[in-house]
Amino acid sequence: MLPGSIQITGEALSGAEIKDICDSLKENSVRLLSVRGCQLSDRDFGRVCRGVAESHSLAQLNLNLGVVSTISRTKQLADALKANRSVQTLFLHGSPLLDAGLVTLNGALSTHPSLVSLDLGDCMLGDEAVRLICGMLPPDGAKSGLKELTLSANPAISTQGWARLAIAVAHSSQLRVLNLDYNPLGDHIAGMLAVAVASSRTLEVLDLEGTGLTNQSAQVFLDMVENYPTSLRVLVLAENDISPELQQQISDLLSEGEEEEDKDGEARGSSVTPREKPAWVPHSSKG
Repeated sequence: MLPGSIQITGEALSGAEIKDICDSLKENSVRLLSVRGCQLSDRDFGRVCRGVAESHSLAQLNLNLGVVSTISRTKQLADALKANRSVQTLFLHGSPLLDAGLVTLNGALSTHPSLVSLDLGDCMLGDEAVRLICGMLPPDGAKSGLKELTLSANPAISTQGWARLAIAVAHSSQLRVLNLDYNPLGDHIAGMLAVAVASSRTLEVLDLEGTGLTNQSAQVFLDMVENYPTSLRVLVLAENDISPELQQQISDLLSEGEEEEDKDGEARGSSVTPREKPAWVPHSSKG
């Protein structure tokens, strides 16, 4: 039987539901497990983590919206991921990890043999976390690294932290999708990111929605896509102080580049599009 999925949102999980989840993990009958926004006891969270550790089929794990709510749970998740070899996508969006939480997870995340997609949006991260994340974007193909990274709504990251990330992105040999929406970046940091995009040979999607940009940033990106070869196929600039005309010009140029790539027979097999936006309020916006 092919592995299936377990998806539960915003419920208080019963002991029977936890047992079903754990049994499915241990029987390798689940490929996708999502318990986003669910309430479960510390004991039950530990049981689920032990199931994750033993599973060989689990490819996607969604713990969004505060499921990983304490440092002790973060440690349990780290131990599970050290034992697990199959998880490819991990969602922790809306978890109050702070830098200390990422320090706890770093050993498991940076050495995981299969992990290629990581969502750390709205996790209250700062510059120390960014330093660790940069280690998951290796500059050559010698070791595996992330292909998709989400750092939406982490306003504590400083200009220095974003600069460090931009350098890592410029040299990453594998990163294809970078979501930085709803961070207070501004035009200066966007300029750094434009240089990173111009240098990258792999980045195809950059989401800068709601990041405090103006026409100044848009003009830099327009000049880049107009005059230089780039792997970029999607640039999201919505919810910024940027004219619709500039946004359309950039979109048209990126579309033209994709069409030319298709004609040359060099297009990649899979299509990359921006992800669906989360429908929750970031920690930074909560009272």
